[in-house]
Amino acid sequence: ERRRLKNRKRARLPERIEGLDGFDFALRPQLEARVVRELLHCHWAAEGRNLVLSGPSSTGKTRVLDAIADAALREDYTVLKTTAADMLDDLRGAQEVGTYRRAFRRYLKPEILCLEHFGYANFDTCAAGHLFRVVAARHEIRASIVLAATAGFANWRRFFPSEAQSVATIDRLIDRATVLRFAGKPCRKPKEVHGADPDAPE
Repeated sequence: ERRRLKNRKRARLPERIEGLDGFDFALRPQLEARVVRELLHCHWAAEGRNLVLSGPSSTGKTRVLDAIADAALREDYTVLKTTAADMLDDLRGAQEVGTYRRAFRRYLKPEILCLEHFGYANFDTCAAGHLFRVVAARHEIRASIVLAATAGFANWRRFFPSEAQSVATIDRLIDRATVLRFAGKPCRKPKEVHGADPDAPE
């Protein structure tokens, strides 16, 4: 029990996990509930495969990612959740102060690495290099990555500074991966709206 509590703390998941109960799959016409629920059994992690969750903001990617990560913790997998930007900033800073190896191990050691907001901003040459090292190292040892991206992988090449860096990284991310495509109406809505619509015609 102590080990499970320690793993959960290190995973950096939110304290409250909504799970898939009550998730409205009708709003996500391209997602099949049976397929998503099957991922909670973590066979993909046992096989060292990646999961890619792609789609616009506010379509439920984070909720599904958290539910899958929570299920993996319950199956005794070690998990780390972070954003792509935070990981790359951490690695860049560690390289500058001479602690790169220790920082790199932080993202290589967990059996499942969850990366959110992939593609929120383009990668410069340095960031693309760090990302490739993490992806390539985890691909080599068959350690899973769960990636939440703002666009489908057909559009990922525009995030990278060069074709060579994009191909080398993307090929390893999608190799044998399960891809979940999120589409449809956004989940988040304002509670109240006051005043005139500034975009409405006069």
